[in-house]
Parts: sequence; C-alpha cells; structure tokens
Amino acid sequence: MLHFIPTPIGNLEDISMRSLKLLSTCDIVLCEDTRVAKKLINLLKEKFELQTDIKEFISLHSHNEKSFIEKIEPNFFDKNIVYLSDAGMPCISDPGCLLVDYCQKNSIDYEVLPGANAVTLAYASSGFCEKEFLFYGFLSHKKERIKQLQEVMFSGYVVVLYESPHRLLKLIEEICNIDEKRELFLIKEATKLHQNTFKGFSKDIYEQLKNQNIKGEWVVIINSATKYTETITIEDIKKLDIPKKQMAKLLAKITGKSVKECYNELL
Repeated sequence: MLHFIPTPIGNLEDISMRSLKLLSTCDIVLCEDTRVAKKLINLLKEKFELQTDIKEFISLHSHNEKSFIEKIEPNFFDKNIVYLSDAGMPCISDPGCLLVDYCQKNSIDYEVLPGANAVTLAYASSGFCEKEFLFYGFLSHKKERIKQLQEVMFSGYVVVLYESPHRLLKLIEEICNIDEKRELFLIKEATKLHQNTFKGFSKDIYEQLKNQNIKGEWVVIINSATKYTETITIEDIKKLDIPKKQMAKLLAKITGKSVKECYNELL
C-alpha cells in the first residue's frame, strides 16, 4: 500500500503521530530529493526517537515522475511504501498527482494523510473572510506573466500565490503597476523561526519590503478587486487584457447585472 505523507514546512513538531507510525513500518520511501528525505528522517529520529527499517530511498520528482510510473508494475506497491514531498502536502505545487492517478487506474490502495500546508495556513492567517479563494502556485516567469497576473487580480476572487525571494519585489511592483491600492497579505517562512507577516496596500507593502531581509519562502495573498469597486470603473475593467468570462464576472459584481447579461454585452 502507498501512503502520501505531508512533511513539516518548518517546524518539526507539525509531523503527526500517524505519520511517524507509518515511517516506522515502511520499506521504501519515494521522495522529491533523497538527501532532503534522509535528513528529515534523521531529525525525526533524534527528536521523536523514531525507529525505522527503510530499505530504499527512491527519487521521484517533477522531472522523472512520468517516466518512473511508466516503468513500475502494480506489484511494486505490495510493500509498505510512503511518498514524501520536500515540505508540505504532496500533489499541491509538488509531485504526486500522477502517482495518485496511477493508483486509481490500477486499483492500488493508497491514502493521503492530512498535514502541513502553506496555502491554507496563509489564508487562515490573512484575515480575508471570503469563503472561496483561488490558488495559483507560482506564476509563469515568461512573457505572458503580466497577462496572467492581470487575470489573477481581476478574477473576482481572493488569490493565493507562492513566490521565491529573488522575485518577490518584482511581483509586488507588478501588482502596484496594476493596482497600487490592492490589499495584500504576505507570510514569510511560515512555521519557522523567522516567520513574519505583512498586510496592507500593495504600494505600502512594496515600500516596506524594499528595506527588509526578504530571504526565505513566501506566500502572497491578493484580496479581491471587488472589495474596492469604488476605485475601479467599468471602462477600467474593459481595458484589461483578460478573458471575457472573467471580465463579465467582475462587471456583474460592479453593475449588479447577471454575469450572462454582461458577457452578452461584451460580445
């Protein structure tokens, strides 16, 4: 059987007792990076007196997941096998989904354990109270990035992004160029020793972060544009380079018309 085990995103104490129990009985560990997985196991041994009899660590990451799955046979999972991401929940901006699909198609027993996840932690910490939000992970680094960011910012939803430290200021500046009064919430190094949070308008956040140490992992949450409709006109929305369905949804929130009616008017 295969178990997908979420790993701590910073604080080792976020590992569950159930995860420790499975690690103590597993034969094979599939993991993004064998070095990271072995280091984590050793830290868990020291902190929780974990005892294991792991026979093999096998690297399974985004670049080899497809080829790995093409080579294995279903009886590979007759052993006790776990999959570990480097940090957080497998399959969420991490490898694992193709493995889940393989198990479903081949009637292999599998289970995903609950555990640490930066997306939900950041959203719960943000103070944004919409019941719905979108998760985009990392935005594209290519030329379509600005168009993608516009779609994100005018989707009509609160949006959660991941960003690396060397692109963080660029992202906030790009957000400012689109809407300098958009409310943001950022969390740095979640659950780790130097965790820090920032909340405010994009322009103010940019000025604040210019003089900060921004090394570390970041989650950026962009509040919905519909919270600030008094600063956005219908003409402003129509000038955006976003799909008509998203434009219609935003226009509907501002005008009070139905999405279908706004969409038909755009056509």
